[in-house]
Amino acid sequence: MGTLAPNAVPLATVLADTVAAARAAGRADLVGRLAQVTERVRDPRHRIVVTGQLNQGKSRFVNALLGLDVCPVGDDTTTVLPLHLSYGEQQRAHLVLTAPGAEESRVEIPFDEIGTIDPRSPLAQGKQIVRIDAEVPNQLLADGIVLIDTPGVGGHGGTGTASILGMATAADAVLVLSDASTELTEPELTFVRQVRELCPAVAVLLTKTDLYPHWQQVFEANRGHLGTLDVAAIPVSALLRAHALRLQDAELGRESGFGVLFTFLRDRVVARDHAATRQAVSRELHSAAEHLALALGSELVALRDPALGSAAITELQTARTAAEELQRRTASWQQTLADGITDLVGDVDHDLRERLRGIARTGQEWIDDHDPGRHWGAIAEWLSDAVDTALGENLLLTHRRTELLAERIADHFAEVGAVELPEVGDDRAVTSTGSLADLEPDIGFTSKILVGMRGSYGGVLMVGLATTFAGLAMLNPISLGAGLIVGGKAYRDDKTARLARRRIEANAEVRRYLDDVAFQAAKDTKDRLHRIHRALRDHFAGVADRSLRSIDASLRAAQDAATMAATQRAERTAVLERQLHAVAELRRYADSMLVEPGDKPSGRHAAAGTVSG
Repeated sequence: MGTLAPNAVPLATVLADTVAAARAAGRADLVGRLAQVTERVRDPRHRIVVTGQLNQGKSRFVNALLGLDVCPVGDDTTTVLPLHLSYGEQQRAHLVLTAPGAEESRVEIPFDEIGTIDPRSPLAQGKQIVRIDAEVPNQLLADGIVLIDTPGVGGHGGTGTASILGMATAADAVLVLSDASTELTEPELTFVRQVRELCPAVAVLLTKTDLYPHWQQVFEANRGHLGTLDVAAIPVSALLRAHALRLQDAELGRESGFGVLFTFLRDRVVARDHAATRQAVSRELHSAAEHLALALGSELVALRDPALGSAAITELQTARTAAEELQRRTASWQQTLADGITDLVGDVDHDLRERLRGIARTGQEWIDDHDPGRHWGAIAEWLSDAVDTALGENLLLTHRRTELLAERIADHFAEVGAVELPEVGDDRAVTSTGSLADLEPDIGFTSKILVGMRGSYGGVLMVGLATTFAGLAMLNPISLGAGLIVGGKAYRDDKTARLARRRIEANAEVRRYLDDVAFQAAKDTKDRLHRIHRALRDHFAGVADRSLRSIDASLRAAQDAATMAATQRAERTAVLERQLHAVAELRRYADSMLVEPGDKPSGRHAAAGTVSG
């Protein structure tokens, strides 16, 4: 490798040399981990999710951010599927499809038809459309940015909160848009709080500032609502940004607010991820150097002094026995994992059912006190928002409990030092399937008159016959009054019966809807926990295996060196000394990455220069 210095040697070269050394040493486990971190450096991505309630200007904002007309824009709901925008030399678009028991598949579609695709598109071939992937030749995207334009949250035709929260777990930043017509509502604030728990960088963008002269008062009110939440608040105008790009007007560009947004992306997203990448690379390089040095050093000691080599072999055998014993003791982590996942599945399922039961009770109480036929639209909207909030809170519980489980498992490895915790995020969304059917409509005005007339007929006939004995006509004031009284009572009784039937029907419809939600959410949650289970198992199994493999490799190398012919010792010693020197330089390089600026960044790191303006 030569002498390594972070400012002199490209990081990609150091990683390639380290991978080659690990492969030459037969350490496929190290090669795999180094390959992952190499891919992170070579092809980094910043996933930025753009979300918000319906008609907040998300698609127009994305177009202004890129300076391209990619996302469909309109007064009605235009974004019905998540749209992932990444860099490509040519404009291309694909539908990403899924089906039960099958891997995701992709179907290419004409780029200009992105805005016409909906979940029932025949291009889906009967499968479920997960998202649309589009590639665009754009400088911002070329620097590693991936923009995700999402359907509006809540409301008729909107997507569920849990779907966005699922994306937030794997996002580098989430931009929550709210227009300047009014300040943040309680549902929006709840949504922002949930997103902040899952994503380290969140900003609330006040959009359409060009349309509302009072936007500054709304902006200050929003800042007050956000309070102590670590969330940035930025006013922007997509329209001014578009005019600024078209006219090349720097003053309009400043007024649009996008400069502040780019600063946020540079400081809170790019710089943070740059530091995280450096730490990850440093950690993996240092670990690889330690594992490689163990085998090389043991072999070199055995070559230089056979007597010391014999002692080293004895020490290694003792260390191997200790490592095996440690591995047996730490094997209890598997039981902790299995028990933890079992408990987590039960607790998450119970939490979701309890939340849905609370929604059902609240809905039933409200329906029993009101006429659901007159307020069915409001009930449907409230129920959708309540279910979205419940699914979101349940997802947050899953995330928190999974992190605690990972920490408990890591405690089993305390004897081998600090263990890196795995990423426990999962970007698969929990979906709230199902919808409320319409209630049977109430009878019309004519039918109500007929109900009253049918009831009054009996009253008129009964009293009229009785009054004929007094010499009065069948139709007289007394019989007509009795008809009105009986007819009114018949109408009221029928109205009460119809209201009772509507309430029964409404309660049954709410229960059916919640049952559908619980059924689908339970399946999504179990699938999510199974994926998390596999991720935790694979991560900690690798931690448990690497130390033992290093000792085994060192023991074999020392034993081979002890039996090596004298004519080969000098040549092999020189090779090992060079390799150990390179490994020592690698360790120093890894340590210096944490305190010194690295190479000129490429890919993700270079994005800092682009997003600054």
